[in-house]
Amino acid sequence: MCALDGAVLDRMRHEALTMPNAWVAEYGEFQSGGWWTLSLFNASGDPADVTIADCEAVPTSLLERMPATRALLDGLGLVYMWVRLARLAPNSFLWEHRDYGELSEREHYRLHIPLQTNRSAGLVLGGAKVHLAAGDLWRLVPTNAHGACNLLGPDRIHLILDCYGNDGFAKLAGRSRLDDGDAVMLPSASDAELDRHVDDAVRLARLGYTETAERSLLRLFYRYALPEGRVYDLLATMHMTLAQPEAARAWQAKKMLMLGTKDEGGRQ
Repeated sequence: MCALDGAVLDRMRHEALTMPNAWVAEYGEFQSGGWWTLSLFNASGDPADVTIADCEAVPTSLLERMPATRALLDGLGLVYMWVRLARLAPNSFLWEHRDYGELSEREHYRLHIPLQTNRSAGLVLGGAKVHLAAGDLWRLVPTNAHGACNLLGPDRIHLILDCYGNDGFAKLAGRSRLDDGDAVMLPSASDAELDRHVDDAVRLARLGYTETAERSLLRLFYRYALPEGRVYDLLATMHMTLAQPEAARAWQAKKMLMLGTKDEGGRQ
């Protein structure tokens, strides 16, 4: 949407990198491991309170020690629901999912400010991988299915702003842009290619490496432009091939959890 001043970005990055080692692992079912957060605005003022919800947000004790970050947040003119620092380690993933399903029907918006990143880190949505450049202010529509990855490192550290609609947000949104090269379309995969990946995963599972097999299929979301939820269907297929119907049903249930979809009976 717009770029931060380089000196401001440097100060904010320094503040994030020198925080005490008290990062909180949350939303474990949505990630591979390696994703941690700390709150700067939330309902309680406790930086370890990181499960987002509708609220009248207040600054946390952590933000009091981050003057450059506080000045930026105060100057954007936004009404915050929650603001977090989010850290994604090398070789870590946020699996395909949707957000905001548990929130009220108020207007919610999400902005990202990458403080530290690398070219192997990206957001995947709509069959494209988008590298979010450091120092830019990016808007994400988290009700669309998406995932994030950091393949090589160093740690990817973002400031994530969840806010309500107001004039300040409308002003920022009016400056939105996506430059050439920001988004790279992923290649499509034929049914035969996907079948081969499932066969490879089945062989790994039969050797006793079930978790590795499952993750190999989950990571296809970052390699190919796939229909929504297809990786979860592939996991169910793998377990059915292994004569493990309960595990297959568990992955179909996981699909509904991650994407907010409904089964044929209308249950969510």
